[in-house]
Amino acid sequence: MNHQRLLVAVLALLAVAIVTALLLRPRFTRAETLTGYIEGEPLYLAAPVAGTVKAMHVVRGQAVKAGQPLFVVDPAQPRALAEQAAADVAAAEAQAQDARKGQRPVELAILEANIAAAEAAAREANASLRRVETLARQGIYAQARLDDARAAAQAADAQARSARRQRDAAALGAREDQVRAADARVRQAQAGLSGASARLADVAPAAPADARVEEVFFQQGEWAPANQPVLSLLPEARIKVRFFVPQKNLAAYRSGRTVRFACDGCPPGLTATIAYVSPRPEFTPPVIYSRDARDRLVYLVEARPSARLNPGQPVDVEPLR
Repeated sequence: MNHQRLLVAVLALLAVAIVTALLLRPRFTRAETLTGYIEGEPLYLAAPVAGTVKAMHVVRGQAVKAGQPLFVVDPAQPRALAEQAAADVAAAEAQAQDARKGQRPVELAILEANIAAAEAAAREANASLRRVETLARQGIYAQARLDDARAAAQAADAQARSARRQRDAAALGAREDQVRAADARVRQAQAGLSGASARLADVAPAAPADARVEEVFFQQGEWAPANQPVLSLLPEARIKVRFFVPQKNLAAYRSGRTVRFACDGCPPGLTATIAYVSPRPEFTPPVIYSRDARDRLVYLVEARPSARLNPGQPVDVEPLR
């Protein structure tokens, strides 16, 4: 009988120990963490025209403020276009004013002289085009030089035709439709001037926001092709924490919620605000609906960190409950 009582007591103590271990296990078990990393989305700045990098105001790794000058690509070509556009505006305005003066005698000699000058310029431009075409076929001149020569010849031909039309019309005044056409040419020339001025500003861009220079692709004195990034910036707002959440816990992750994370060598207590939760799972095709496959589904989550970190750092994210 004593042995039976002893056995019962041992079994009771064992049951109490098992229940106690099950209740205390979560406190001593290492908390689950989500694996992630720091990622940065750089901005690539370029000039709309090709040219030599005349000045580079920053170096790789430098912190820059919004509005700080970054680099300057040779402004000669866009400046010339802006000056030409300004001259076109002045000419269009003069023609519009002339159209409003009403009838007046026309000096035929002046019109003939204009035609002769325009035709001479056209002949010279076309002769230059033929020379450039020959040299371009031989590989001496680049395609851009040929395009410039062709554009100049076309412009000279157009001016010659315009001069002949003025001589043929021999207008002694301007009708209302001519005045409207002259005003339209003024607006067109002003639009061209605005575009040329903006293009001139684009060859010397400034930092759009506080950022860090991630990479400099062309140094001062090097030739930068049009629309080819000259440098890249990494703004603080484009640095984020990316981690993956199992599908069974996805409901706890919503934009605006705060997560805590840690990384090697980082200060304690780092947080990030969730900005994006992927609507699509990864690693397992969503068309497989078995229980085992569903347990392996994970979803990408992106969060904005409260501190500046270096892209590529692995992080451990504390799960949300």
